[in-house]
Amino acid sequence: MFCVRVESSRWQRQFAALMVCALGVRLVAAFAVQGWVARTPGRLCLIAGDAEGYWGLAQSLVRTGEFAIYDPPRRVLRMPGFPLWLAGGMRLFGERVVWHRVGLALVGTAACAMTALLARRLAGDQAGLIAGWLSALSPPLAGLSVLLLSETLFALAIVVNLWFLVTVWDRLTRVTANLSGYAGDVSAGLTLPALAAGVCSGVATLIRPSWLPFAPLVAGVWLVWPIRGRVPFATRCRAAGLIAAGLAATMAPWVYRNLQVTGHPVVTTLWAGPSLYDGLNPQATGESDMQFIETDQVYQRLSEYDADRHYREAARAFVRAEPARACELALVKLGRYWNPLPNAEQFGHPVLRWLFALWSAPVFALSLVGLARRWRDVRLWVFAAGPILFLGAIHAVFIGSVRYRLPAELPLLTLAALGWLDLGGGRWLMGSTGTEAQVINGPGSPVPPVTGKG
Repeated sequence: MFCVRVESSRWQRQFAALMVCALGVRLVAAFAVQGWVARTPGRLCLIAGDAEGYWGLAQSLVRTGEFAIYDPPRRVLRMPGFPLWLAGGMRLFGERVVWHRVGLALVGTAACAMTALLARRLAGDQAGLIAGWLSALSPPLAGLSVLLLSETLFALAIVVNLWFLVTVWDRLTRVTANLSGYAGDVSAGLTLPALAAGVCSGVATLIRPSWLPFAPLVAGVWLVWPIRGRVPFATRCRAAGLIAAGLAATMAPWVYRNLQVTGHPVVTTLWAGPSLYDGLNPQATGESDMQFIETDQVYQRLSEYDADRHYREAARAFVRAEPARACELALVKLGRYWNPLPNAEQFGHPVLRWLFALWSAPVFALSLVGLARRWRDVRLWVFAAGPILFLGAIHAVFIGSVRYRLPAELPLLTLAALGWLDLGGGRWLMGSTGTEAQVINGPGSPVPPVTGKG
């Protein structure tokens, strides 16, 4: 017991140190980005377009109490999560953008904390610390975290969601293994984490709609995949049902509100149609270019709901007419999504580009090393590699960009940490020789202890 307390204390001290580092890096980034943006009078953010839309919705919420923007008003243009966050900041700090960046730096720091905790749960103590340090020091993640975009809040939400999903997975396994403290009361072991997983999935979806299918897909995996041991099918169904209930309850107010303002049960937004057409039209290049909204003037003739349907059908018509070009565009978008260099012009400075590449390429390489040694581990495929592959598939259809990949890099850092350990790194952590994970995880852990030898 004394050994466990000592090693746990070491882990906590290093965890606290990486949180301080993460916050410091992000505060520096916040003031640096604000100084850069302030050089151009009237400029709000480095990446124009989405930032102005979120900011305008937040202003509308604060000034009029209405979630709408543009004329004629679009009331289901965006998911409400990030505009509500900005509106809360405006209530506290007004429209002084620098303080909103500081708030996002705090969110980014919390995301680093959850990355370390998720990696610890998936792969042990050393991997948790390494993943935490990688997230804290990552230049792309630090830079993105202080932009007025939804990705930072989304990144935190998905890592928290993954942590609860892993908890459910592990408790299902422990129940099946008849381990002490779990087999006696299945209900107490699954109910709260499964509901929390569903609620967190809903919260992440309320920030970015692309996350909606992820938790149901995970639940589908454990309904059909042979998790270690023989998990009773009724137990799996119960866990899946609780997740679905939490997700539905979280989304219900938004769906009901959309029904009230549009007359239709819109689950996410009415921006999916234009976004789909942005990626699938005769002039599409894989990069976002919404100029057709102004050119077509569809919103001047149709309701917001009908305009969404118009663009959905136009995108489908393009795919039917030019399937080869649609496939070619999918490859272009995947190239943009996985690009180790930033695609945006705003980050075209050679120093920024190479700083980005010299970080991203090794992370990808280490992740492949970590997964190669454990390619049969379904748990790592689902929770560490799954998010980045899932979002990549979605953005092969819509628009490809590094920006959409970065939130999913946080869970991927678990694999990068394992790759680092496989290559003999990490022995400086906790003054260890690679045994602390076994001591702290204990004999009841669902995860085999991870050591420096892989």
